[in-house]
Amino acid sequence: MGCGTSVTTDNKGKRLTTDQMAKKTPSPALAMKAAILIQRWYRRYIARLEMRQRYTWNIFQSIEYAGEQDQLQLSSFFSFMLDNFTQLNGNGPDLISHLLDPVVDPWSDRERQTMYEQITVPESYSGPHLTFPLTVSHTNALLSAFKEQQPLHGRYMLQLLHQTKKLLKQMPNVIHLSTPYAKEITICGDLHGRLDDLLLIFYKNGLPSAETPYVFNGDFVDRGKKSVEIIILLFAYQLLYPDHMTLNRGNHEDHIMNLRYGFTKEVMQKYKTHGRDILLLVQDVFSLLPIATVIDNKVLIVHGGISDMTDLDFLSSIERHKVKTDCKPTGNVDPVLEELEWKQVVDLLWSDPKSQPGCSPNTFRGGGSYFGPDVTRRLLERHGMTLLIRSHECKQEGYELCHGGQVITIFSASNYYEEGSNRGAYIKLGRELVPRFFQYQVSRNTRKLTLTQRVNVAEGSAVRAVQEKLFSHLRLSVPGCISVSEWALVLESVVRLDLPWRTLRPRLAQLAPDGSIDYQLIDQLIDFIWKSIKYRTDLEIIFNIMDKDHSGQISIEEFRQTWHLFSAHLGVEVDDRAIDELAKSIDFNKDGSIDFNEFLEAFRVVHKLDVKDQQQG
Repeated sequence: MGCGTSVTTDNKGKRLTTDQMAKKTPSPALAMKAAILIQRWYRRYIARLEMRQRYTWNIFQSIEYAGEQDQLQLSSFFSFMLDNFTQLNGNGPDLISHLLDPVVDPWSDRERQTMYEQITVPESYSGPHLTFPLTVSHTNALLSAFKEQQPLHGRYMLQLLHQTKKLLKQMPNVIHLSTPYAKEITICGDLHGRLDDLLLIFYKNGLPSAETPYVFNGDFVDRGKKSVEIIILLFAYQLLYPDHMTLNRGNHEDHIMNLRYGFTKEVMQKYKTHGRDILLLVQDVFSLLPIATVIDNKVLIVHGGISDMTDLDFLSSIERHKVKTDCKPTGNVDPVLEELEWKQVVDLLWSDPKSQPGCSPNTFRGGGSYFGPDVTRRLLERHGMTLLIRSHECKQEGYELCHGGQVITIFSASNYYEEGSNRGAYIKLGRELVPRFFQYQVSRNTRKLTLTQRVNVAEGSAVRAVQEKLFSHLRLSVPGCISVSEWALVLESVVRLDLPWRTLRPRLAQLAPDGSIDYQLIDQLIDFIWKSIKYRTDLEIIFNIMDKDHSGQISIEEFRQTWHLFSAHLGVEVDDRAIDELAKSIDFNKDGSIDFNEFLEAFRVVHKLDVKDQQQG
């Protein structure tokens, strides 16, 4: 075998000898330098992506909590009305309670049962049929139907709720469970109407049964589009396995929250004939849900958290269905006791942990408390417990540990803010009470996207949410320019969101040639904004409260009753004829009732007149 010169070609096809190749090959030092540069670039690239992910998450969470704070402020207004105007017309019924307490059920359990028994299921109905007591074949039929987008008939829905209400009435406020021998209890967090997440949990972990017990820790409804299907499945499995299926109450199992965040609207859309009766019964069921679960006397499970006032023994003794978390107590019976019960329950449903010691009002959400590691430690030691499991907060990985591992947050709705924004998770606890975490992400598109694309999608959605929030606070102002620092300070003080405004500036405002921000606002834009966004959510809640029968229309009588309430609050006497004339002026299409678009338009017109008066003044 002879030896010879190795030959190859360059990129132009020219033949190169070994010596020539050596001259073209970079030296080890040069290759190392190139590798270091590439590594530095990659690290900066990943750091920028992480920064964008972090502030995107901050935007989503800040806007979510600001909405809840607005919701509680609105509830406080209703509470004030209840406190100060309890009898508008001397010897008549309590009009304000009638308007603001639609969960009062005029039917007895027996009357309601008779009512749903009179509902006929047509032969054309192809969905699942239920008989009670339920069997596994019934729950399997529900699962199959919901996968095929088939609804449950209103008769069966009412019957299911009626049976669930009877079961919950027998349950204590605090449920005590034991880990079965060689088996585990599965704990799930917020689902928020995301049926795909629930079905994925059942697929990965197994359907509820005596061998596979579950605890679902509140917030089953709102925000998502399948809240109805979720509560049907959860209630059905609870009826089937009452000792192995536990449902804690969350802060969204609440009438006023449902008006704002979509569950009420979903029920009325899916059950146009029986929707109002279903809503009344659902609210009864929500008020009867247990408020805490304890496993092996060592693990406490509540939806939100605790405070330095939390007393589990006291919570076990209250009548939970009488405590309404959407507004403060009216002080009709024992104001001190009523206030204490209300505070205890609200803390369980609304509180969040913090890293600093102590306990303080949860100003970020507007309700509940911030509780530090010392508060957690004292409560656990007082009751001989080792762990607090809560939900209530979306986490990017689906779970998070804090307070030295004594507090676990579990959140089961994946893609909560945006496609790819977060994973969902659930916990399994065995006899050793050592939590095992299981993560997942329901996705039809996320897997096809690169990391950069996922960040871009989430960031774009977050920035649009900030833009809407900014638009809802805009006012006509004198044209001019302000510095970036002034712009950031104005936004922080007006919008009241703790966000990195300087980082967001390129996505929200353009710089003038001198480096300042042009603050000139266009009147047409303001008009559009007020018509489309301004106060829309709050006005929709007020509209839904005035719309007592949830028909989507405010009748003249409903408008008259509500206006008596507002006129009493304002201290202005208005006769029925004047109220009727006002209603007619809002009824733009003159069909005898007011729809939401007419209601929204009336407020926009009032705002324009108000701005015009201010300018002339």
